[in-house]
Amino acid sequence: MHFDPTQLIPVLPELFILSLACLVLVVDLFLKQEQRIVSYGIAQLGLLAAMAITLAVGGQQTQILFDGSYIRDPMSDVLKLAIFVVSFLAFLYAKDYLRDRGLFKGEFYTLGLFAVLGMLIMVSANSFLTIYLGLELLSLSLYALVAFKRDSAAGAEAAMKYFVLGALASGMLLYGISMIYGATGVIRFDQLSSALAGKGLDDKVLLFGLVFVVIGLAFKLGAVPFHMWIPDVYHGAPTAVTLFVGSAPKIAAFALAMRLLVDGMDGLNGGWQGWQGMLIVLSVLSMAVGNLVAIAQANIKRMLAYSTISHVGFILLGILAGTETGYTAAMFYTLAYALMSAGGFGIVIALSRKGFEAERLADYQGLNQRSPWFAAMMLLLMFSMAGVPPTVGFFAKLFVLESVISVDLTWLAVVAVIFSIVGAFYYIRIVKLMYFDKPLDETPLLIGVDTQVMLSLNGLSMLLLGMFPAGLLALCHWAIAT
Repeated sequence: MHFDPTQLIPVLPELFILSLACLVLVVDLFLKQEQRIVSYGIAQLGLLAAMAITLAVGGQQTQILFDGSYIRDPMSDVLKLAIFVVSFLAFLYAKDYLRDRGLFKGEFYTLGLFAVLGMLIMVSANSFLTIYLGLELLSLSLYALVAFKRDSAAGAEAAMKYFVLGALASGMLLYGISMIYGATGVIRFDQLSSALAGKGLDDKVLLFGLVFVVIGLAFKLGAVPFHMWIPDVYHGAPTAVTLFVGSAPKIAAFALAMRLLVDGMDGLNGGWQGWQGMLIVLSVLSMAVGNLVAIAQANIKRMLAYSTISHVGFILLGILAGTETGYTAAMFYTLAYALMSAGGFGIVIALSRKGFEAERLADYQGLNQRSPWFAAMMLLLMFSMAGVPPTVGFFAKLFVLESVISVDLTWLAVVAVIFSIVGAFYYIRIVKLMYFDKPLDETPLLIGVDTQVMLSLNGLSMLLLGMFPAGLLALCHWAIAT
């Protein structure tokens, strides 16, 4: 078989990130501890260059390459750019935190870049094999990052839980994939959807395969009842790692759901018996458990972990609608949430300092007296997560609810609204602590200028995207529709 080298052009972002990760790994060997900023600089410049490359090779038309195992389309372009932006923010916010704790090493950026590479592969996968490779590359990098602080017992425990449960989920996903392959004989998503068109849900092997695939997917998204790892991993990992794990991989998980369910198994979406019914159960459980358990948390990382679970419920609502509007709304929600999550954990890092982790809710008391500006940024981020207008979180929820109502699942929208109101309590509690309570700690915030600028932009983007949501929504619609 003749290999066409022009096929390598659309995969330039992936090839570039792979080379960048290897470059950081090698350069870091020759640096002293005080020169580690070079590794950070290479990683950040590389992410900016990767954005430019993605824009250069992107375009309107869809390209299917490497014997159909890889796809480059507008959705993959937009999601890759979002992954680069969020990873850039995560690396930037993490810099001072890692430096204060003696964790400022090139390995953090190497593992981070390999995780980014895994996400890019997931976003552009067009076969079961490719999507599994991307997923495992991302997972293995994240397991190592969670245990990055070697002398932390909590970090080691969180990484072990993540690893064991992740291995279980990967096994279930593989089992489901093997059953679907056994029933259809294809692993490419475009061929799979046509192979399924004739079979439907009467084939028991296919139905079993679908159940296992959805279980594997629910674990990676962190949907209830497969959410056990999220609070422990968020709590046990260093905050800089929690920031990364809690933001960019959510974009890849959305891509995973879209490629597996929408591109590949659209033929198995038959109401309650198909994947739509499974996602309805997962989303209702996620919104219920996520919002109710978050109220009881006294640790902000655990609270944000349960809030992640409730947001995943909302993202699943958009996907289960099964329409173009629903997919667009789910994509809008995912991108907005990745930014909110990065900003929220960014503020937690900004309040932490050497020998002190700002993890308890009590640490946010009187933040307005210590730093009115960052209290205002946290307010915008919390309001956005709660879905208070005019922040972007309000429109994200509105678009998802609209898509669910349009397919006659009004009861589901009502359930989602009720749990959103419950969820608003624990976000607004943080605002109350910041503005109405006396500070326990009067120490001034020591934040680098670069972090101050990016955190401010991150916070203000919640308001800006909320006042002018049309641009991002149009981008998501273009990505899904073309």
